[in-house]
Amino acid sequence: MAHKVDIHVGKRIRQRRWLAGMTQQTLAELVGIKFQQIQKYETGTNRVSASRLWDIADALGVNVAYFFEGLEDEKTGQAGDQAAPIDVMGDKEAMDLIRSYYAIPEDQRRRLFELARVLSDVA
Repeated sequence: MAHKVDIHVGKRIRQRRWLAGMTQQTLAELVGIKFQQIQKYETGTNRVSASRLWDIADALGVNVAYFFEGLEDEKTGQAGDQAAPIDVMGDKEAMDLIRSYYAIPEDQRRRLFELARVLSDVA
């Protein structure tokens, strides 16, 4: 049975890869492994070694610590100051929205953000 930390790290790998618009094959090529291994990491079936996690972080343009963010909140079941569910990054629709949001030019993105904030305040 996979350890919850391995599952969390795998989810974070998948989320970051998906946000970057990268396929498992592309990430695997950047890291120098087979895409099936990326699949196993993302599901938590296989543990990611420290050196491999370093390579994955480099390929995805994040710090290694990124993969552990949210682990304490998940452990305690607390969402901190967030109104959204802890696993919002596991929701495909939310991930689509995030990727689309960052594809918008910054000035328009800021106006969209303000609109969303106003709408959530009146909801």
